[in-house]
Amino acid sequence: MLLVILPTLAILAVFLLIFGGDSSSKQTRRRVERVKAATDKAVAPSQSTSIRRSDTDSNIAVVDSLIKQLTPRPELLRLRLTSAGFSGALGRYLLIGLILGLATFGGLQLISFVPLIAAVLAGFFVAIMLPHAGLSFLIARRRNRFIAHFPEAIDLMVRGLRSGLPITESIKTAGDEIVDPVGSELSHVTNAVRLGEQLEEALWEASKRLNIQEFNFFTVALAIQSETGGNLAETLANLSDVLRRRRQLKLKIKALSSEAKASAYIIGSLPFIMGLLIFLVNPGYIGDLFEDPRGIFLLFLGFLSFAVGIGVMYRMVKFEI
Repeated sequence: MLLVILPTLAILAVFLLIFGGDSSSKQTRRRVERVKAATDKAVAPSQSTSIRRSDTDSNIAVVDSLIKQLTPRPELLRLRLTSAGFSGALGRYLLIGLILGLATFGGLQLISFVPLIAAVLAGFFVAIMLPHAGLSFLIARRRNRFIAHFPEAIDLMVRGLRSGLPITESIKTAGDEIVDPVGSELSHVTNAVRLGEQLEEALWEASKRLNIQEFNFFTVALAIQSETGGNLAETLANLSDVLRRRRQLKLKIKALSSEAKASAYIIGSLPFIMGLLIFLVNPGYIGDLFEDPRGIFLLFLGFLSFAVGIGVMYRMVKFEI
């Protein structure tokens, strides 16, 4: 039992260390909030989230009640689902996690030497972390696609402004011409404007939904220009150039840090590979490590140092621009 609980705590330490928060992103959000307050046209906190439940979280009233009672922050989870490009109900996401957890528990129960408490802990871990990790991957992939195509959309807006079109029509044209997810998000903005919402409010709602710095820059530029005036086409052209330079710098940093990341992957996998090889060659030689209390304590220290090392290497190769 200790052999399962201690590594589990060490793995949880990895997630807390890696995903525990980012001060630079918090500073960016604070700067954006200050600009929103300065414009005096930002959306109120109760209106800033544009995630509205089309109906209910599911078609079953009991399930809806359980979602409200058991989910700590359902609004944030709905926002994450929308950021990943999904408009499905929250109940589907929770059902997927439940199925994965039960499948993991049932699969481990088929293995005779796995204790019941270990199967339960593994089921809970898979049910919570695997859907979360998959959703984070989809959100990151969608944001990368948005960042890659967003400068093209801004260039199209600039050409529309220089030809005499208003900014709303330029955004609509860019939404029709640029591929998703840029096109779909800009179309949401233009549809909101058609329904009577102010352009700045629609842009701030999209910024809340996307949570992308590049789009925040675009929203802030339009908000400031509406207050101070000036040549909007030139402002957006300069913004497009800045966004392209930011992307180039990110790719350069990724290339320079690829060697360190590869070394981290190799070094991090060696203990598990060597442990598996020793177990296959001579199970009795490594068996004492799992049965003796001193061996279990050493395993805990090893997993803990392993978690700290992974977290440090992750922070060293992660740069904010």
